[in-house]
Amino acid sequence: MSEPSVFTRILRGEIPSEIVAESERAFVIRDIAPKAPVHLLVIPKTEAYRDVVELAAGDPSLLAELVELARDAAAAHSDGDFRLVFNTGAGAGQTVFHVHAHVLAGGLEEASLGA
Repeated sequence: MSEPSVFTRILRGEIPSEIVAESERAFVIRDIAPKAPVHLLVIPKTEAYRDVVELAAGDPSLLAELVELARDAAAAHSDGDFRLVFNTGAGAGQTVFHVHAHVLAGGLEEASLGA
């Protein structure tokens, strides 16, 4: 059996972090290395899925819950406008292989990726 992910350890209280929002199946924390004025992580409470592709195939309702929680967190911590990013694979910058979404908000005009 593999070691629990850093996110599971945070959820268990083994690693300190402030949970800023939570639902029955997911939770939100601040990123420890923010890339925007508001940088939150939306994380399912299960480690069953390594990335968003696995999550979409295995539990689309949980993926929808993550998006809803991201929307609510962006509204609570910014003006409601946000970028939602899922890194999928090491080559795309994924470093923790427990699916999670990055909510980026506040002052993103300069970092626009276009439409």
